[in-house]
Amino acid sequence: MIDRYCRAPMKGLFETEHRLKTWLKVEREVTRVLSSRGLVDPEGARMVLETPVRIDIPRMETIEAETRHDVIAFLTMVSEQMPEKARAVLHFGLTSTDLVDTAQNLLVSDALHIVTDELHRFVAILEQQARTHRNTLMVGRSHGIHGEPIVFGMKFLSWFSEFRRHQERLSRAWSAIRVGKLSGAMGTAVTIPPDLEEEILGGLGLGVEPAATQVVSRDRHAELFSVLAGIGSSLERIAVEIRHLQRTEVQEAEEPFRPGQKGSSAMPHKRNPVGSENITGLARLLRSYAGAALENVALWHERDISHSSVERVILPDAFCLVDYMLDRMGTILRDLVVYPERMRRNLDATGGLVYSQTVLLALVKNGLSREEAYRIVQEAAMETYREGGQFRERLLRHPDFPKGNEWTGFLEQAFDPARFTHNIEGIYRRVLGETSGTDESSRAGKV
Repeated sequence: MIDRYCRAPMKGLFETEHRLKTWLKVEREVTRVLSSRGLVDPEGARMVLETPVRIDIPRMETIEAETRHDVIAFLTMVSEQMPEKARAVLHFGLTSTDLVDTAQNLLVSDALHIVTDELHRFVAILEQQARTHRNTLMVGRSHGIHGEPIVFGMKFLSWFSEFRRHQERLSRAWSAIRVGKLSGAMGTAVTIPPDLEEEILGGLGLGVEPAATQVVSRDRHAELFSVLAGIGSSLERIAVEIRHLQRTEVQEAEEPFRPGQKGSSAMPHKRNPVGSENITGLARLLRSYAGAALENVALWHERDISHSSVERVILPDAFCLVDYMLDRMGTILRDLVVYPERMRRNLDATGGLVYSQTVLLALVKNGLSREEAYRIVQEAAMETYREGGQFRERLLRHPDFPKGNEWTGFLEQAFDPARFTHNIEGIYRRVLGETSGTDESSRAGKV
């Protein structure tokens, strides 16, 4: 488990003692139901259910060093603390994977509770920032090159939509993974019939794997890890955006820089996007875990244990990373430092080239062919690129640009960035609802 990135209470879920307590919980629930149906000795069952058991990890490790089998070591450690009659009932009709897979998915379900709550908080931060920067003008970019004016809030709105989809995906994956199996060594339900299996698992809050082999099918795990990797990739998308916006040449937004924080041991002036870079790196790990989970789907015949060693690493690590990454990026976005004045300067930096499409469409609308209009606008734009100055003035000086006062007035309106925001409210309504951006917070970032 990656201790550095594992926050409480997520860390506690995957500690060895808690995992073994969950194993004991499954064993006792099986015993309880089997006893209620008269399938095991009631006195022995009572002892299994009522005898206090201390999870003695050193003792279990000693046994495992000899048996080379963790479940047998666990059962032996537990049995040593129980009367003889209880030992005949404990683990009755089960195979090791019945216990391990069922308990593991209980832990995964608890971990998903934590991630779901953290994701909900993160989505709320995205929504608030989308509202706050509803009118914060900036330049939009494609290929890293200035395109047309946008509002900063649209970035948050896009991220908000994306993470709402992740919430839906995570819910579906949660439903898929919230199953267990108690159908025995080959999945044929020889000892515990299907109706009892459903009753026991239902008591644990799990559904049942309809047609198990010796294991719960790993396509369920692969789906879950793919969703977690997708969340990581979307967090990286935000991280990369912040890293670009924080560059000295751009300087439109930056991560919060706390009192006492240092950016470089050599250069005291540095304020680096270290949190976003951290998120970028950890997203790579999450994606690799998804690949490993997909590799786990194909097992030999009814089972092998090639998946087991993988899951011992990727299960706790993936949940710890997602929990940590959502929390860290949420803090960065909540306290993000935004520079609207710099955004406006960058918007104007190309002398108005960002309004070229508006001029192009106006020329086409007024009778020029698209090819001719494009030539005129591009020639004026390229001259502005090479020599600087104002794009509007070069358009007016172009020999083929229409003459007349009406065109001078049109350019005055065409080069107003506010005209690019007149349909933004409709997009906000579509995503956030009727109260999308009309409150006071939406005006806080207005330029």
